[in-house]
Amino acid sequence: MIDHAHDLASVRVATERLLTAVGTLDNAAVTQPSRLPGWTRGHVLAHLARNADALVNVLEGRPMYVSGEARDADIERDAPRALDVQLTDLRESAARFQEAGDAPADWSRTVELRNGVKDTAARVPFRRWVEVELHHVDLGIGYELEDLPAEFTEREIDFLADRFAGRPDVPSTRVTDGTRAWSTGRRPDDGPEVTVTGSPADLLGWLAGRRDGAALTVDGGPLPPLPPL
Repeated sequence: MIDHAHDLASVRVATERLLTAVGTLDNAAVTQPSRLPGWTRGHVLAHLARNADALVNVLEGRPMYVSGEARDADIERDAPRALDVQLTDLRESAARFQEAGDAPADWSRTVELRNGVKDTAARVPFRRWVEVELHHVDLGIGYELEDLPAEFTEREIDFLADRFAGRPDVPSTRVTDGTRAWSTGRRPDDGPEVTVTGSPADLLGWLAGRRDGAALTVDGGPLPPLPPL
């Protein structure tokens, strides 16, 4: 069962960790490439701020973004800003998200995100937690997948395995860290099952498109290709 209050608290902790780390940078570092193709660190920071506001829209019953084009334009507009402006925007947008999350609400209601994706309101805080944690890693400033909270890593692996479950373009796959296991891709009766084994960080990196899977062990076939997130 999703505990939105717990996840809101986790978002707050992750955001403070992010703000502390980004606060050690300088203006030049913000303009340098991130680990995301075509994006500087400034693009990542701008996206995080605008995503917080977009999720406020979701919680308050408005469209997440006016349009995909407007979303991209806002990120491009905000990416070149100086570090102090980025930090202020990150902090203030995060506070707006927390305020929206703390408001009395029916957390069982259905909300709509980008591209017509629907979910329960209670899962929105976890979605924000994902944004903060993975994009902190994407900045390439010393925070790695191995540094993520264990609870977060396990839940995100579970979320991504479920996201790819039933996809006809993903072979039937068992994902395991040697202790826990998840199933994803086509159903096992639709073809041979591939087993992918690795550390939680490496499994998450592969599922989230952050690592190429070279550190994983694969039995029953090649490492399955995954569609983009």
